[in-house]
Amino acid sequence: MVMVKSISDMIAEINPKLYKDGPLANHHLMYDSATGQLEPIYFFILDLMESFGLKPEKLIDNFSSTPGSGHFGEFGQRASTMQQQASQIMGNINTVLRSVLNLIYDLRDFRIRLQSYDELHSKNSATGDGARLSLKQIWMDKVDIQKGNSSIKAMAFSQAGPFLTLIDAFLAVNNEKDVDKLDLNERVKRALKPRIFEFNNWVKQSEQELRKRYEIEKTYLKSQVNSIKLYSRWVKPYLKAAMELEQGEQGRSPDFVKTFNTIILELTLLGKSKVDPVSLALEGEYPRDFAKESYTKKFKRGYYSCILIDFRFRGIPQKIQQQGHFSFGGRADIDFKAYALNDDELNKLNEEMSKSDIGDVLSLVEGITTESIDQLKDEIDYYLNEEDKTKEEKPMDTSNPFLALLGFYNNPNKGKTPEKKKDEKKAPEKIPPDNWYEKEFFRKTAVQNATDTAFAIFDLYKKGNSMASYT
Repeated sequence: MVMVKSISDMIAEINPKLYKDGPLANHHLMYDSATGQLEPIYFFILDLMESFGLKPEKLIDNFSSTPGSGHFGEFGQRASTMQQQASQIMGNINTVLRSVLNLIYDLRDFRIRLQSYDELHSKNSATGDGARLSLKQIWMDKVDIQKGNSSIKAMAFSQAGPFLTLIDAFLAVNNEKDVDKLDLNERVKRALKPRIFEFNNWVKQSEQELRKRYEIEKTYLKSQVNSIKLYSRWVKPYLKAAMELEQGEQGRSPDFVKTFNTIILELTLLGKSKVDPVSLALEGEYPRDFAKESYTKKFKRGYYSCILIDFRFRGIPQKIQQQGHFSFGGRADIDFKAYALNDDELNKLNEEMSKSDIGDVLSLVEGITTESIDQLKDEIDYYLNEEDKTKEEKPMDTSNPFLALLGFYNNPNKGKTPEKKKDEKKAPEKIPPDNWYEKEFFRKTAVQNATDTAFAIFDLYKKGNSMASYT
């Protein structure tokens, strides 16, 4: 995961008035040991955060190895393996996708053809006659034409005499009995009767075969859609692993020398503890009315004491041959920062992180999220949702594989029609300012708790590690 902006910068942009000068509190620790490791430091602080009830979550996890290090080569090989596996599965997805496109085009043609058969059985005589004429044209162009010189069109256009009226006669009659009612010579009638007989048989058989083929194609479409879902599920772990193994950019950092055996690790933890107005009111720190239900209904958003801990580690990777992994000794710089944020600000922070997170797996399949896929989704849903009127069937899984690949069905708002098109940019929503009781009570409590907790965690680690220097 690589962040374009730091978490501190994002928070400062969300609430510039409160954090224009930086966090509420910032304590820095530096630990330097060629034999020490980052893991004990990280997990000690992680356990401290949990003991304070902060429920920490990891926001950033980056690493960069110098090209001359053995760590770079080994992790590069692992990343290449993940990329090859993902590329192979994505190739299978593209193959199946082309098959789905062809099936949709075939089903569209079948649907148009079947419409003529449906109209042929219509109670409206005009509609039925029009459908029959349409089918006769198809029969002459696709079936009868294969007879060569003995086909209706060949006899009518290539031979003089009575057969000039053969096409008009064929289009005018519906069965063999109608042929006898026409004012035609016997040669035309003898040529016309077998053609009418063949056409009527073809109509029955072709309708049966076409409907059967239509159902088979729909079943095959469903299987191909399920294949895309399966491939999508398989490819996601490889995509995620490949991105997690991708190294970050250090730019002009003097700590990053190409030929040195060096690694740079960047970790960020965020822990938050919610302010509980009811408990504080019962304890006497807030007005007693704040514990009443009539007041709690007015509390639209929660406030949190937030502790942001940034780790930056510069180490020398040493491979442990017996165990097959690396150990790191070096320098760790740790910053303990305090913030007070409400629900709206935390949601905005998560939104900004998702925009800046170029390591997100979804960015790898961005080509799928196009308007053409939306049109394809409608086609797929049409055929998979089409009900068989002759029998009742169990509901089938009609979820779209392309949206599943993007995590759409994990969204509680799935299936809802978006109000705006993708190319329409939404105006940035402003976070409402604190009202009186939020400013005077909730925010102040969150600020006080955050500064006290940040110092407490910093102080506990400082006292537990006499080798650490601090500011």
